[in-house]
Amino acid sequence: MRLTKHTDYAFRVLIYLASMPEDRLSTVQEIAGQFDVSRSHIMKIVQKLAGAGLIHASRGQHGGIKLGQPKEAIDLRSVIELMEATLAPVNCDDPVCIIKKNCTLKNILFEAQRQFLEHVEHYTLADLAEPTVSIVSLLNMGKRG
Repeated sequence: MRLTKHTDYAFRVLIYLASMPEDRLSTVQEIAGQFDVSRSHIMKIVQKLAGAGLIHASRGQHGGIKLGQPKEAIDLRSVIELMEATLAPVNCDDPVCIIKKNCTLKNILFEAQRQFLEHVEHYTLADLAEPTVSIVSLLNMGKRG
């Protein structure tokens, strides 16, 4: 299963926030700069994550973003399901496949997807941000100025 860039960037945002001290607010610009991704892409992702309560965003001069839940409470499956527009591993309807009625490929792929999602739901953002010191060092090394 290949995840979209949207989901990839969402994980980057979440890992970044999880690697920061809990009381520290980060900015969209800061995160976009760290990962060399456009500010508008990060803004769209932040809005979606904030809408789901995974992060807290506040506007204004002293505003910023931080995790909206403990990193141990954010499982990877929920992030994937939030960010992926469609999780169908195969599309038999557009255009309609003539072997759809007797095809077993879709069942195999849907079962593989189900197992994938069940597997990733056992991991949380805390697992991704576990080596915090290493991640923070990499982020500091990658600072763009």
